[in-house]
Amino acid sequence: SADYSQFELRLAAVLSNDEPLIEAFNSGVDIHNKTASEIYNIPIEDVKKGHRRAAKIVNFSVLYGAGAHNLAQQIGVDFYEAKRYIDEYFAAHKPIRDFLDKTLIQASKEGFVETFYGRKRPTPDVNSKNFMVREMAKRAAANMPIQGTEADLMKRAMLAVDEKITQSGLGEQILQIHDSIMIETSKENAEKVTQALKQEMENIAPELPIKLKVDVSAGENWLKL
Repeated sequence: SADYSQFELRLAAVLSNDEPLIEAFNSGVDIHNKTASEIYNIPIEDVKKGHRRAAKIVNFSVLYGAGAHNLAQQIGVDFYEAKRYIDEYFAAHKPIRDFLDKTLIQASKEGFVETFYGRKRPTPDVNSKNFMVREMAKRAAANMPIQGTEADLMKRAMLAVDEKITQSGLGEQILQIHDSIMIETSKENAEKVTQALKQEMENIAPELPIKLKVDVSAGENWLKL
């Protein structure tokens, strides 16, 4: 099983052109530790497991529009503390805040949003008079460029893996789940498949200014991965 590591966060950095975040990923910094340092206003070397755990939730929740109330419930703090975390996050990552805002403006004015590669999704409901419909449409519009770009790249990765592994007889590509690809192979080919997966998936988009990272695990069945 080969999983892209922090795929959506890397793509958010690219789409928003958050240069410090891109540099952090490219230099191998632990992004959750970095976020913990930012939202708790502490040196990165002082980050503890609890800080990192909360920061990980902040990284993925705030990116997709989680409000302070929702975040507070997830990490077990009060509303005002959660709001402070969100404010600190966007203070440290203004390009991401600007990108999300511009995406919603485009959705409203132009009627669509798009991936890094130009695949478009219509967004008529962002201007709905119904509050619930409008808010749901805004969340979907804000999510689409990042998650859609992820989907675009996964299709490219699946094609590359099919050519490199399946067509060469090393194994069968049997499942794709979100940001992971699963291969069934013999034990003697497991190491070859591991190396092929990392090579193909990590280098699927050389045009991006960020390194992609793939973690591969192997086992006798899915449960043991």
